[in-house]
Amino acid sequence: MKNNRIIIVSLSFILLTSCALKPITSEYKFVKTDIENFELNDLGNGNVLIYNGANILHKMDNTAGLNIWLDNKPLGQIRPGEYVIINLKNGKHHFKLLHIDIVNIRSEHEVEIDNETKVIKIKPTITSNKLELTNEFPKKFDKFKYAEKR
Repeated sequence: MKNNRIIIVSLSFILLTSCALKPITSEYKFVKTDIENFELNDLGNGNVLIYNGANILHKMDNTAGLNIWLDNKPLGQIRPGEYVIINLKNGKHHFKLLHIDIVNIRSEHEVEIDNETKVIKIKPTITSNKLELTNEFPKKFDKFKYAEKR
């Protein structure tokens, strides 16, 4: 009975820790800002905020980190509760997203960027990844932090 309990605990630990995704190094220049004075009106005209809006289920088991490729170049990894600001030219851009939830879960998204594009929300889901143009800050944005290059 004790051996079964040890095996179950060990397998659970391995399962929860094996879902960690190794970060990729960004080839993009991030636009650094001071969150104290940062407003939605500071975005647009090419400056786009991208944030990870992962929910509690993905945060719990360490599957919420998303590796992002933008136009076939690595943008980096954005963990839950993090954001980056990059400058994008108007036009179509191709996003590839990857997170690990026992298996690699990939998705691809085409996004049209214009002068009014300000905020993009990305998040892992159980079967894929979601990308949405929201043009508004997430709830409790003051708790988000700027993702550093890894």
